[in-house]
Parts: sequence; structure tokens; C-alpha cells
Amino acid sequence: MITGELKNKINALWEIFWTGGITNPLDVVEQMTYLMFIHDLDETDNLRAKESAMLGLPYKSMFGEEVQIGERTVPGNQLKWSVFHDFPAGKMYTVVQEQVFPFIKNLHGDKGSAYAKYMDDAIFKIPTPLMLDKVVTALDEIYAQMAQLRDGDVRGDVYEFLLSKIATAGVNGQFRTPRHIIKMMMELMAPGPDEVICDPACGTSGFLVAAGEYLKANRKEEIFFNREKKAHYMNAMFHGFDMDRTMLRIGAMNMMTHGVDNPTIEYRDSLSDQNPDREKYSLILANPPLQGQPGRGYRVRRPAEAVQNQED
Repeated sequence: MITGELKNKINALWEIFWTGGITNPLDVVEQMTYLMFIHDLDETDNLRAKESAMLGLPYKSMFGEEVQIGERTVPGNQLKWSVFHDFPAGKMYTVVQEQVFPFIKNLHGDKGSAYAKYMDDAIFKIPTPLMLDKVVTALDEIYAQMAQLRDGDVRGDVYEFLLSKIATAGVNGQFRTPRHIIKMMMELMAPGPDEVICDPACGTSGFLVAAGEYLKANRKEEIFFNREKKAHYMNAMFHGFDMDRTMLRIGAMNMMTHGVDNPTIEYRDSLSDQNPDREKYSLILANPPLQGQPGRGYRVRRPAEAVQNQED
């Protein structure tokens, strides 16, 4: 739960967006997510480089000496948060808008991946260099505060607090499942390494991320020291569907940030009678939509069918 100084810093960051003209809560969270994703890419790259050095293994940074951005070649180092956050506001804005943002949009090599599919129409909406400078400074302070708390779960708490603002505003019908309930569901269901997991109304992929983290914590050696099981984890285990492309985009970024390369994250109305999936998944983890409206492509469940299902 976010309280005290950290909550105040997040609210202050939210205020920067609102006073800067970005007033749709979903847009605010989306733009924050892009920047947090950029920040986390830098941290993850640095961590993997240190781990490889300790093990004496070669490591190729995603931020190479030179990176191709469209038709231009730019120094990879200046795409890192830890570098560009010290630039003057005007230069920072140019680098982020013209280089860093196109870089993350094309980060996934597989153009058919969920990440590539939904990042294709992503838009950088921060309107001015001054506003970006304020946002980056505020995020640096938030990350510094999170580091002081030394709580492994605080990153998720921050994100849940941001999502709660969407729910409170009632934007696009979005709502969130409290993380302690998600955690309880993971412990009750105890997903295994061979699962095929689906959230039919995935939103930001919170259930799928939690399932992945549960497996890392409890079945790490079984999955990641086995080539076939690791390939299943990265490519075939996780499936999520939603009807909001913004949420799908955030969900795909969320999964990639948590180390799942190719989840199936797709635009689909799971309640529609056009949904072809039958007995495809071994585990459903969801806070589902309450109901569809008969006569609008939704299947009406009849009393006899309900009785039969109870008997089964």
C-alpha cells in the first residue's frame, strides 16, 4: 500500500500531467508507463551486464555503441535513462521524442509479437520540453524513494496506485484487482511449469505477471534450467485478451518488463459467441467482466444449460 511521502510524490507527478494538459487518466498512466519502461530497461540492462561480468560471460547490451533509429544511426548510450536525464530540457525532449521513443517502439525483434503489434500505434504525448523535464525529475525522485523503502513489492504497489486512479475516474470501464487478492489466488492455484494460463479480460496483465513471478519464485530451477520448459514459459504459457488497445499496449510492456518475451496478448471480446476457444487453457486467472448484453453478439446462457453445468 502506498502511503506517506511516496504517495505525495506520485500525486505531485500526476499533477504535472494534469496541469500540462494531459487530463485523461488513461493517457496519464500510459505516458507514465512508457517512461517507467524506459527507466527499467536501463536498470535491467545494467543488472544483466553486471551479472554477466561476475560469471565471466559475454554480454551484448541492447544499447549498443550505435543504434539504428529509422534511417539514422545514433549513439546507443544516449538512449539510456541514466544518461539523457542529465541533458538540458530541450535536448532531452529531442532525444526522447525522436530517438528513445522510436527505439522502444521497435525494441522487439519479432514484428509479429504482441509488444510490436500494440506499440506500433503508441504516441508520445508529452507536449513540451519543460513538462518532460519535470516528469523525469519527479520519476527520479519516486525511484529514489522506492529504493529507500527496500521493499521488493513496492514497484507493484506504485503501479497499482496509478491504476487505482483509472478505476476511480471510471475511464473506459477500467478497474483493477487489488494485488493482495491476486497474490492469494496465485497461492491457492499454485500454477505449475506446464500450465497454459489465460486472463480473458487482462487489462494491464496483472494476473499474468503475478503468475510469472510466482513461477520464478517457486519453480525457477525446474523452468529456467530446462530448455523446453523455458521456451514454453517465454512463448506459449501466457494468454491475455482485452478490448482496449491502450490496456493491451500497457499489458504487453508489463509482460516484457517482467521477462516474458512472447506472450499472446490480443484484442478480443472474450464474452462474444464468436470466441473460438474451448478447453484450450489449463488455468484461468481473471477478474472477469460481469456480463454481456444478449442480442449484441453475446451468448445467452439458458437455465437448462446452467443446471447441466452444475451437474458436471
